[in-house]
Amino acid sequence: MKRLILTVATVAATAACTHTGKIDLLRNGSTSASISLPDEKPAPAFDSIEQSLSDTLRVRDVQGNELILMNAVQDENGEMVAHDEIRAAVVSARFRNVAERDGKVDIAFDVTVPAAMTDSDWMLRFKPSLTTPDGTKELENVQVTGAAYRKRQLKGYERYRKFLSSIITDSTRFIDMRQLEIFLRRNLPQIYRFRQDSTEVSEGEFLSAYGVSEQEAVRHYTRAYQVRRNNRRIKMKEKMREKYIKMPINDEGLRIDTVVTDGTGDIVYRYVQTLNVSSSMKKVTVALGGEIYKEDKLLYEIPAGKPLDFYISSLSSLVDESPHYVSTVIHRNAEVNTACYIDFAGGSSEVLAGRENNGEEISRIKRNLRDLLDNETFLMDSIVITASCSPEGSLGSNRALAAARAESVKAFFDKFVRRTADSLDISQSGKLISYRTASQAENWPMLDLLVEKDTLLGAADKADYKAVSGIRDLDSREAAMRGKPYYTYLRSTLYPRLRIVRFNFYLHRKGMIKDTVRTTVPDTVYAKGVEAIKERDYKAAIAFLRPYKDYNTAVAYCAAGYNASARKILESLEKSDKVLYMLAVIYSRTGKKQDAIQSYLDACKLNPSLVNRGNLDPEISNLVKEYHLEEVLFNII
Repeated sequence: MKRLILTVATVAATAACTHTGKIDLLRNGSTSASISLPDEKPAPAFDSIEQSLSDTLRVRDVQGNELILMNAVQDENGEMVAHDEIRAAVVSARFRNVAERDGKVDIAFDVTVPAAMTDSDWMLRFKPSLTTPDGTKELENVQVTGAAYRKRQLKGYERYRKFLSSIITDSTRFIDMRQLEIFLRRNLPQIYRFRQDSTEVSEGEFLSAYGVSEQEAVRHYTRAYQVRRNNRRIKMKEKMREKYIKMPINDEGLRIDTVVTDGTGDIVYRYVQTLNVSSSMKKVTVALGGEIYKEDKLLYEIPAGKPLDFYISSLSSLVDESPHYVSTVIHRNAEVNTACYIDFAGGSSEVLAGRENNGEEISRIKRNLRDLLDNETFLMDSIVITASCSPEGSLGSNRALAAARAESVKAFFDKFVRRTADSLDISQSGKLISYRTASQAENWPMLDLLVEKDTLLGAADKADYKAVSGIRDLDSREAAMRGKPYYTYLRSTLYPRLRIVRFNFYLHRKGMIKDTVRTTVPDTVYAKGVEAIKERDYKAAIAFLRPYKDYNTAVAYCAAGYNASARKILESLEKSDKVLYMLAVIYSRTGKKQDAIQSYLDACKLNPSLVNRGNLDPEISNLVKEYHLEEVLFNII
């Protein structure tokens, strides 16, 4: 027995030395996990199956979620563990250009875990972080779990499961059913007969038969000590969970978790992160730190190593920012109309500011007059004031009353115009503005419209009104309506809305002699479309620029992935350097490689700076590498 203990102690000591040695290697920098750029071979689209350096398959499920499937083999214990091949992937560059498409970029990098860093008793958690102008964001972790570590995790879960299974959930198991049946058989035989029957025994039968309630009988034959013990176990659930599950298996915030048995090979993971990019995002930086755990203890905190920089290129930088103008005709004269509801006393033409809502309406007209008098572009020439009355009363009296009210309103506001012109110290004075008054004795056209749109009048009333309104003599028409059941409603609700005063303000542009002038002004709608491209909001850009069908419209289409629409516009334009370059991008996307190469070379001949631009767009850079165009491009430069 002593020899056996010595052997176990020796193995434990050897394992401890091994662990210490690995930690020392990490501390002195002899070994460490790292991130590097993937091989620069054209990679398949990220939304399809991708083969990583560690035989890891990335696929999308039907909901669009990314699933990561690792190649696995069965070890000698029958457990399925990750199987990784050692592959050379040494990349010295620490930066890469990535292309933004439709407001997104894919950041791809490899996480390499050397064999000397893994251990069956450890769990390694690597924490990538991504820094942008908006701050630093933690990405999903990459986790490597040793087989022994995972085995202890699962053992803890199993022990906790056994503890939970010891908690009794069926309360009938606490009852001494044998003694209860003896009690019923001896004292309540009429109830005992129902023990094999589903018929419910009422509480009343218990009480009438023996004077003991059902609850009292059950309570008497319940094993209280078992209930107390079970309740203690229920209260200990969380405590026992902490005791048994010291190393929880938690997949929240994890990109991938794999189990390894030994350190016979490096592990390499291809990590792909899709980002939504704003116009201010020119560069993103990825760094990698991490932690090493043994059981529930943090053994070592892995410091962040050398970061990777990704420089973001965008088709939006190819936008043409030249100002765009639109031709317009400017008219010398202008007209502004408004109406107000001034309430007059019956048969009166006096303007009373304190009557009904007159104060609010008069204030509104004064604000309009002041704004027009103080306008920097226009001068006021004349004001036409038209007053109208409602149909009650004779046509002759209403005609005279409407004319009197128009004159009264003119005199009321003329005083305000004179005072305002003087206070503003403007060149024109109130005396230079001409007034003209007009009147509409009875506002029948407006009454017809109000009746038609009214929701309280029935269809029969509206039909009757239409018949009466056909009477040509206006006094006879109004008299015919007085006997109608809807007349009271018309007079109390609709008639007051007919008593309006309309203002027509006639103005002309300062310093303008000709009646019309044709000029060009900046096109604000087009400018919004260009700004939307620069902000990488391509849907908004297309909405603004679609009617123009020009180069910038094609840029918006191309950036949003509408290749056919972009190509149709570009092929109709004069072949400038930018047009040819954009065509090269479109042809490359649609598989027309020969046309793409020719368009790119022609664009570079017109503008040699586009040779370097081609390195930023994968549609072009892939063609350059595939067809070895470096020497041809060098000759152009």
